[in-house]
Parts: sequence; structure tokens; C-alpha cells
Amino acid sequence: MILAINTSALQFSLALLSESGALLAEHLATEKKGHFRNLMPALQFLLDSSAREIREVTCISVATGPGSFTGLRIGISLSKGLCQALGVPIVGVSTLEAMAIQVPYSDLPLVPILHSRKDEAFVARFVWDSERHLKRTCEDTWVKFDELPPLFRTPALFVGNDYPNQGTRLKDLLGRQAVLAPAHCWCLRASAVGTLALNRLLHGDLDDPSDLIPVYLRSPDIRPNPFAAV
Repeated sequence: MILAINTSALQFSLALLSESGALLAEHLATEKKGHFRNLMPALQFLLDSSAREIREVTCISVATGPGSFTGLRIGISLSKGLCQALGVPIVGVSTLEAMAIQVPYSDLPLVPILHSRKDEAFVARFVWDSERHLKRTCEDTWVKFDELPPLFRTPALFVGNDYPNQGTRLKDLLGRQAVLAPAHCWCLRASAVGTLALNRLLHGDLDDPSDLIPVYLRSPDIRPNPFAAV
């Protein structure tokens, strides 16, 4: 059984998948400040409600970014701890690639997008090939939201993590070049993270827990504490 963890955006999610790829249980959180404190209770609820035990987990999968600086640190730290405690392998997965596979078999280039601080966007580009395999055509990168138009001169299918705001913004910036995936796809599910991890697990492509680090793409936005003693 695979435990998949996503804490790369405001909506965190957890999922349990069988080693055949079947979804056994999934939990998605709502957006609110400080909600990551509910991560461990959510994991226990997921196990209890599906009548599973943590010792049944045979692999840990986790979204490694890009995304929330705090969220990524929390998710990867939890994943490493469980990996070591259970003695099971770990697989890190690109947040944007996991988001992309939630929209299967598009004829258009597929662009996952995460809104960052300072009005920036993390983006990548993928295509589905003739054999229905998702192929990356652009590495994960970040750009100012208003600088997106020069990157998309032809239509592309977008999926993100904030449909009301990102969808409207993309339509305003790109017009008909921005085709929006259905609204229900605009929330990264841990089951997508687990699905990508399962494929790597079956091919023996595992990560070394000591080498697994968050993918930030840019320097953290850390401000001095104005209340710190001087």
C-alpha cells in the first residue's frame, strides 16, 4: 500500500493506493491559515476510516515542489520520518507533473500552474504522446504572472490550484490561447502523486531519503522579525 502526501499548496491532501494503482482512500483539506497542524490527525482519520494500519504502508510518496515553502518542508519531513520509521522506500514527485496527469489525454499542450507569492507563477509544459504517455517538454520554472503571454503564442490547456482566480487571470492575459481544464481538476490530489510514484516504484526508481529536498526554484521570501530582540 502506498501513502501519498501533498502539502505543496494551501490545499493539502493524503491518499492510500494499492500496489495495483487502485485508490483506497483520500483526504483533501480546505484552505485556511494554519491548517497544516491538522496533517497528522488527517492521516490518522484516513487510516481509521479505511480500516487500514500504518504498518501496511510499503512505500511513501510525496510532492517535492515547487510550491509553498512551509508546506513542502512539512510534507517532506513527515515523509522522511515515516520512511525511516517503517523501513520502506520513498519516492519524490514533481508537484506540477502530478497536477498535469489529472487532465488525461489532451490534444493540446498541458500547462500546470501554481500561483506563488509576489504575483509569480510556477509553470511547466507537458504533452500526451501517441502512446498516451505524459511527456515533459519544459522544465519546472517560475515567471511573473504578467509575463506569461510571450510564453504561450498558441493554445494550451491550463490546470492550476485556484480556479476562480487563476482561471480568470489567464483568460484576461491570454484570451483564447488559454483553454481551462474543468474546475474539478484544479486541486492537486495526493492520489495523482501516488500514481506517479507507483510507476517509478515498479521500475525500481526510488529516492535516497537523505537526498530528497524541496524544489523551491527561487530563493525563499524571508523577512526579518521586527519584534526580535536587538
